Amino acid sequence: MTLPTPVPLSRALAAEGIGTFALVFFGPGAAVVQAQTGALGHLGVAVVFGLTVTAVIAALAPISGAHINPAATFALTLAGRFPRERVLPYVAAQLLAAALAGFVLLALFGMKGDLGVTVPSGSVAQAFVLELTLTFFLLLVALRSGLPWVVGGVVALEAAMGGPMTGASMNPARSFGPSLASGIWTAHWLYWAAPLMGAGLAVAANHFLNPTEPVETAPHQAQEFVPTEKPT
Repeated sequence: MTLPTPVPLSRALAAEGIGTFALVFFGPGAAVVQAQTGALGHLGVAVVFGLTVTAVIAALAPISGAHINPAATFALTLAGRFPRERVLPYVAAQLLAAALAGFVLLALFGMKGDLGVTVPSGSVAQAFVLELTLTFFLLLVALRSGLPWVVGGVVALEAAMGGPMTGASMNPARSFGPSLASGIWTAHWLYWAAPLMGAGLAVAANHFLNPTEPVETAPHQAQEFVPTEKPT
């Protein structure tokens, strides 16, 4: 597959930074507001995550692909849809923006709700398998659809189901920002290892499922998130 000519790196990194900041500010931010006011409820927090991802993809995918997640960048690179030389700059932009959002939340709310940090509520093994599975389905859907409302809907669905158990991170950057700002690093390694492993499995599953006829890219979708083929 021939990759499309990429957007200039500076613009792409700016878009990744803005998108990742939004994800961490509004997603964990909703958890913080829930801890302080009780106004949103668990499902409300899950909906905020989903709506944020939907909005970010719709607005920024044409510029950077709106990965906003090192696991997504890893998956797209494995799938041959993203240039390898951009991986480290993308991940750096994601982590920097997530950290900035975490510290903004700390300045605004103090340590309310532990800044929405992700920690297992059960065993580490249980959390690892759950995070791996959630990430697998999220990135499989992203690889095969890429539509903003579809990906955002999956994020909301998985946050509603997995949030009480692990925080439903599915995203090392989303976990990194609040952990850095709060200083809480409980089992933080699994929020890297499980999503990256889930990403690899999603790429393998997508390759196995891949049909054979090419389709055109929808105007609002980033090229790398568009399936290259469709079923007969």
